[in-house]
Amino acid sequence: MSKVDLKKLTLHQLEIFLKQLGEPAYRAKQIFKWMYKGQTQFEKMTDLPKALIDKLDESAYISMIDVYKKYQSALDETVKYVFLLEDKNMVESVRMKYSFGVTACISSQVGCAMGCNFCASTEGGLVRNLSWWEMADEVLAIEKDSGEKVSRVVVMGSGEPLLNYDELIQFLNVLNMPIAFNMSFRRITVSTCGIVPEIYRLADEGIPITLAVSLHAPNDEIRNRLMPINRRYPILQLLDACKYYIMKTKRRITFEYALISKINDTDECAQELSSLLKNLLCHVNLIPLNPVEGKAYKRSTPAQVQRFEKILSSRGISTTIRRELGSDIEAACGQLRRSLLMR
Repeated sequence: MSKVDLKKLTLHQLEIFLKQLGEPAYRAKQIFKWMYKGQTQFEKMTDLPKALIDKLDESAYISMIDVYKKYQSALDETVKYVFLLEDKNMVESVRMKYSFGVTACISSQVGCAMGCNFCASTEGGLVRNLSWWEMADEVLAIEKDSGEKVSRVVVMGSGEPLLNYDELIQFLNVLNMPIAFNMSFRRITVSTCGIVPEIYRLADEGIPITLAVSLHAPNDEIRNRLMPINRRYPILQLLDACKYYIMKTKRRITFEYALISKINDTDECAQELSSLLKNLLCHVNLIPLNPVEGKAYKRSTPAQVQRFEKILSSRGISTTIRRELGSDIEAACGQLRRSLLMR
């Protein structure tokens, strides 16, 4: 009989597994807690009896994804990880250090199907969804390698999280579980290109995470050019879903806006965006476009970025310019790729 990977089990499934071994269900919580401390060896789980450890050694194991490569930024404390999965696919994640703690930017899919013209993650298309435990493993591996607890998680790496909805929700719940990561939902951000039905569905979950919507344009004409998803879910339809999300959760939405020279960074675009988002509980995160090899788009000048921000702020739109981290190791927004095999 092949051994069972306990990392792939929910807490309830782990309870069932232990009952099959003739053990009480409460042992599942003990093992679960150890797993999410990063422990993979049963003999080091000090509150388990020797008899149970022997049973687990015979019938189970705990996997951990491998760090295939690691890149340390020379500009800041950002670290990019390339993780090797069981099926030999690779995903990239990023560890970012801030004054308030460590943030992990994790991937939700191997590759991406969204086809955004300015983003590296979509090159090569979508390979597969990540399971909830693979997403959790990204966080665990970052904690193990750095020796520091991750205090915030942003699901902004490769992939469209809302197209991997069920696994995403399971992952978010594990992040929040006191016996796992014990992370407040309010310290978790999920990014989306704008999958409208799933935004409504997420709003009804009652999970007070931060939703970040990749907007990147003030009108359908520009957004259609940049983001194919807009042809399916145009801007006004997307904003209706955002309004519903705000109403249901009472949470402010973040709109991500990558500034591309002479495409979406004009004064007219800033004015149109201000009108579009007027009276909406939201925040605009301006991102000077990060360069991607082979893409024709150019980043806005620093002066134009400041000008764009000033126009939005003067019209009452809460706005910040994102601090760039890890750009020298291609760890910045829009730069994560499917794997090293694409280089």
